[in-house]
Amino acid sequence: MNAMSAEQASAPVTKDALRSVLLAGERPSRPGPVLTSLTFGWRALLKIKHVPEQLVDVTMFPIMFTLMFTYLFGGALAGSTQEYLQFLLPGILVQANVMITMNTGITLNTDIQKGVFDRFRSLPVWRPSPLVGALLGDVMRYSIGSAIVITLGLVLGFRPEGGAVGVVLSVVLLLVFSFCLWLWTMLSLILRTPNSVAGVSMMVMFPLTFVSNIFVDPKTMPGWMQAVIEVNPITHLATVVRGLMHGSVPAGEIGWVLVSSVLLVAVFGPIAMVLYRNKK
Repeated sequence: MNAMSAEQASAPVTKDALRSVLLAGERPSRPGPVLTSLTFGWRALLKIKHVPEQLVDVTMFPIMFTLMFTYLFGGALAGSTQEYLQFLLPGILVQANVMITMNTGITLNTDIQKGVFDRFRSLPVWRPSPLVGALLGDVMRYSIGSAIVITLGLVLGFRPEGGAVGVVLSVVLLLVFSFCLWLWTMLSLILRTPNSVAGVSMMVMFPLTFVSNIFVDPKTMPGWMQAVIEVNPITHLATVVRGLMHGSVPAGEIGWVLVSSVLLVAVFGPIAMVLYRNKK
């Protein structure tokens, strides 16, 4: 009996025997890009659930800037806080959401430092899924930030002439642009620490948001600065959001924003994927 057991144990495993064990049941189909991206997006939302401190920038930042600029500078810039609020709030909506996007790069870099992305790259899924999913999850954060800014504005006296339709369309366009900001994703794969990602992102984002038409009309600025503001994509985004909220539909500006969104993905998306594929 022992001799037979030893003989069976030492017998070579045939391909048919191995296949019958591995294929004992029906093999599940490989998940597609949409499903895997949504799964990673759900993971990003779960991280917010377990670490609600991530919503501090989404809640406190827009409230602070709205109140500070409205009541500190509104009277001096526009003659009254109410009049200035009608101009400022769409711009603050743009600034708050665009600056919130920096958290995407910081979160991704944190996952990289912890080795989480090494596990993701070993999975049999569509390669960009972890990156796309992280951006999809952050869309919820942008939506929360937009709702807070608009609600606060309505409480303070902001009245959009474009009505609910104009507000919704402006927020949708803003979410599209924010999703396309793959710049922070690229930086998260280049820089070594989350702190360095945050520092570089602030150095890029502060000039883009302040040297624009978010806070004041560029007509009051020097000619050379007006030229810089004119080519700033944040300027065009703020113009579109402001126009939609106040009842005008700047078709040319909307096209400009959509084209710039596509260009952002076309330029930074492939670079991010190459860096992600070669990350060690």
